[in-house]
Amino acid sequence: CPMAAAEPAARKRRPKGHFAAGPGRAKRPRGAGRQLEAGMRGILITCNMNERKCVGEAYSLLGEYGDLLYGPEQFSDHEERLSGSDREEDEDDVEAALKKEVGQIRASTEQKLRRFQSVESGANNVVFIRTQGIEPENLVHHILKDMHTTKKKKTRVILRMLPISGTCKAFMEDMKKYTETFFEPWFKAPNKGTFQIVYKARNNSHMSREEVIKELAGIVGSLNPENKVDLNNPQYTVVVEIIKTVCCLSVVRDYVLFRKYNLQEVVKSSKEDAQQNPSSLAEEQNSEVVKAETEEEKKSSKEVKEENK
Repeated sequence: CPMAAAEPAARKRRPKGHFAAGPGRAKRPRGAGRQLEAGMRGILITCNMNERKCVGEAYSLLGEYGDLLYGPEQFSDHEERLSGSDREEDEDDVEAALKKEVGQIRASTEQKLRRFQSVESGANNVVFIRTQGIEPENLVHHILKDMHTTKKKKTRVILRMLPISGTCKAFMEDMKKYTETFFEPWFKAPNKGTFQIVYKARNNSHMSREEVIKELAGIVGSLNPENKVDLNNPQYTVVVEIIKTVCCLSVVRDYVLFRKYNLQEVVKSSKEDAQQNPSSLAEEQNSEVVKAETEEEKKSSKEVKEENK
C-alpha cells in the first residue's frame, strides 16, 4: 500500500520540536526544579553504578536514623485530612473529588519540604539528598559511628556518605567570601583544631586543586593562628566537593577513623584489631587516605579530560 509506505517517511520529516509544541509540552531538562544548587544543605552520596537503588538505600538509612535522632517526621493536619471529610462532601462526583484530592496533595507537597529529598547532583554515580530541619554532620557522624561500632553492613550500593553543611558557587572569590563565615564554628578563636583539606572536582575544569587548598587553608589560619595542618590524624577534615558550578562544603570529625566516611569500609576492620594495636591501624588508615586521595585526583583529572572532549 503506497499510503503505508509514505507514513514512515512523513514521520521522519517532522521537525525536531514537533512533540514539544503546545502549552505544557515543552521539554524539561532531567530533574528540572530539583537540581543541586548553591544554598542547599544535605548529604552527598557516591554509589556503585546503580543510582536508583542508591536513592532507595539512602532514604531507608536516613529515615531510620533520622527518626531515632529527631523523632518521626511530622506532617501537617491538612495532609492527614485529605483522604477524609473533603472527599465525602463530593461523593456524588468521584472524578471531581479525585481531582481535588490530587490537587491538594500536590499543593501541600510543594508547600512543605520533606526532611530528605533527592535532587539531581549533576554527576554520574553521585546522589544528593537535600535535608530540611536537621544537621547533616551530626546525622552522618551518628550513622558511621553506629556502623563502626556494630560492624553491621546496612547498604549494598552506597559507598561514601558525606554531610554537606554549606554550598556556594564554585568560583574562587565566592568560596573565599563564603568560607570566611562558614569555618567560624570550628576554627575562629577561641575555637581551634588540627585539620586537613580533601578536594574532589567532578565535571569542572576551571578550578585549581592547589589554589583552592592553599586559599582555604589560609582562611582557616587567619581565623586562629593556632589552627595547624595535620595530614595524619586531624581533628577536623574540611571536605570540598565541587560538581559543575556548585561547591559543597563540610567540616567533619573522625575522617580517618571512619575510613573517609565509606560505609563499605567502616564495617570491615574488627574492633579486636583496633584494641590490640591502635597505632598500626591508624597508620594503615592514614596510608589508605593518602593513597585514595591520589587515586581520586587521577580519576578527577580523567573525568575532566573526558568531559572536555
